[in-house]
Amino acid sequence: MHSFEKLSGLEKEHAADAIGGILRKRVLDYSKNFKTSWVNLGQALYSVWQDKLYSAWGYDKFEYYTEQEVGLPKQISLRLLKTYAFLESEEPAYLKKEFRETREAAKVPGYEAVNVLRLARQKRELLKDDYMKLRKDVFDKGKEASAVRKDLLALMKERKPVDPEKERHKRSEMTIRRLYHALDSFKKDMEVLKIIPDHIIHDAKDLMDKLKDLI
Repeated sequence: MHSFEKLSGLEKEHAADAIGGILRKRVLDYSKNFKTSWVNLGQALYSVWQDKLYSAWGYDKFEYYTEQEVGLPKQISLRLLKTYAFLESEEPAYLKKEFRETREAAKVPGYEAVNVLRLARQKRELLKDDYMKLRKDVFDKGKEASAVRKDLLALMKERKPVDPEKERHKRSEMTIRRLYHALDSFKKDMEVLKIIPDHIIHDAKDLMDKLKDLI
């Protein structure tokens, strides 16, 4: 068998391409495994929590077990439980091995993105189409959690019931602010240019003081 050094230039190029191809595939596989490995942990923790196995292991509470033995803070362990339970009830296809195998690494959703989708599912204000859009972004496009969270907040803002009285008050306050700043600019310009009587500038200042109390 020839050593790599004894290969011709073309043979070396082909060998390098083959090694590179293997490494490229390995990186993609590792990426998929990295994004979905939490599912196995969530599944195991869910069994421990559901059957209260931690009690037999000397722990009074589930979070004591995860903190002291597993090394997971309470907040993260409980989030894992809820997110895994969400997948079992709402998105069981994600738990299947075929899910990972049929998707590009970049489109495999991460744990945080799935958790944001879980929270979105609980929002009564959201329309069914709103949720389905977020779901598509997570499971079909592999959108990052920060982007999904931003979209969720925007949708929540759109669906938030509008209080006519509050909106009217808000518009009035904005109008007063604009008038206040316009008078302030006018007063400063007139003080420099000195083209109008001082008492008018004084009146403008008095009006500004009164408007300020309304802001």
